[in-house]
Amino acid sequence: DAEEYQPPIWKSYLYQLQQEAPRPKRIICPREVENRPKYYGREFHGIISREQADEILAGVEGAYILRESQRQPGCYTLALRFGNQTLNYRLFYDGKHFVGEKRFESIHDLVTDGLITLYIETKASEYISKMTTNPIYEHIGYATLLREKVSRRLSRTKNESRKASVTSEENTPVEKITSLVRRAALTQNDNHFNYEKAHNFKVHTFRGPHWCEYCANFMWGLIAQGVRCSDCGLNVHKQCSKYVPNDCQPDLKRIKRVYCCDLTTLVKAHNTQRPMVVDSCIREIEARGLKSEGLYRVSGFTEHIEDVKMAFDRDGDKADISASIYPDINIIAGALKLYFRDLPIPVITYDTYSKFIEAAKIPNPDEQLEAIHEVLMLLPAAHYETLRYLMIHLKKVTLHEKENFMNAENLGIVFGPTLMRPPEDSTLATLNDMRYQKLIVQILIENEDVLF
Repeated sequence: DAEEYQPPIWKSYLYQLQQEAPRPKRIICPREVENRPKYYGREFHGIISREQADEILAGVEGAYILRESQRQPGCYTLALRFGNQTLNYRLFYDGKHFVGEKRFESIHDLVTDGLITLYIETKASEYISKMTTNPIYEHIGYATLLREKVSRRLSRTKNESRKASVTSEENTPVEKITSLVRRAALTQNDNHFNYEKAHNFKVHTFRGPHWCEYCANFMWGLIAQGVRCSDCGLNVHKQCSKYVPNDCQPDLKRIKRVYCCDLTTLVKAHNTQRPMVVDSCIREIEARGLKSEGLYRVSGFTEHIEDVKMAFDRDGDKADISASIYPDINIIAGALKLYFRDLPIPVITYDTYSKFIEAAKIPNPDEQLEAIHEVLMLLPAAHYETLRYLMIHLKKVTLHEKENFMNAENLGIVFGPTLMRPPEDSTLATLNDMRYQKLIVQILIENEDVLF
């Protein structure tokens, strides 16, 4: 039962070390320094040597001053006392203070974070190097426990779904469970399509104590203590993020839009085989547009296509694209093409692009088909399924060629540059490859029953 879920015992060693770390002590210059930069305070001591800085800081752990370099006037140094020695760091300012990757609002915060990091890395370097060797993330007993509890909850929920309203389901304590449990729950869902997806980690500043959901250790420091997956919310150390499996289960609350969203992220967030945009548009086109002359070649009004895009971004699969709202089927066809053009990674991915182009150049038809089939197998599952579904649809379009005048070659001209783009943004490469892009899509349509 989700309500009975107990989190793992977090490893507190690094938290205790952070509490023990030396506190920063600002040493104020007794005189007013001329030409002091406006973004530095009274801790600035002007142009002094390393030896003078060492004398000022001697014997006071955590003490710090700022000084201007004697050798390079206009360059500034943070002198910091740690481990009975004075450490000197080149100091920079671009609206925030920094000596490395992290940027701080104040020098005091920079020194606080630096002392924590120095202390922990000095006291626990060996411990930190071994943090990832026995992660809770892959602990068999822990994972099994989660699956059993979540599985029971899911089966109970299915039985009670007829009695309980959607609103009451949304307000259960399940929301309070960590992202680890949410991922386990989604994995157990009978209807969930288990396409592999890498996490979308971004450096994150955590307010208050936070623990890594991979190794269970404290994430130390004042800011940028770790990374968070912007798609599912998983919180881990930067070094632990390299070991996390590609098992991201995006949370729909975090997906702000439909267009311009990574294809695999979208289908996993919505728990569908393909992007709902593709299903909705194709369903509408096949219902009332297969015989429309110039289907996919004739453009709809741009502002109406943008309206459809906004409707999907706003309403998801509930977007109304019926004939009563958009009588011109070219608007729906245009919205589908725009969806493919807006993908950050094309349906035919950058990784496979050159392999498809090389396959298209093979003169022997049988060898060409075999090569294309092999490259298709390299596509991510969600991309493969989307491409398969689209080709089945486009084959149906060609069956009405007498009415719509769209054969496989014409559709290849339209969809070639839409479904595949060269990895490097080169106009020359795009122009050189256009005939092969067209040929690939043409072959996929004509041989969809064999290739997929």
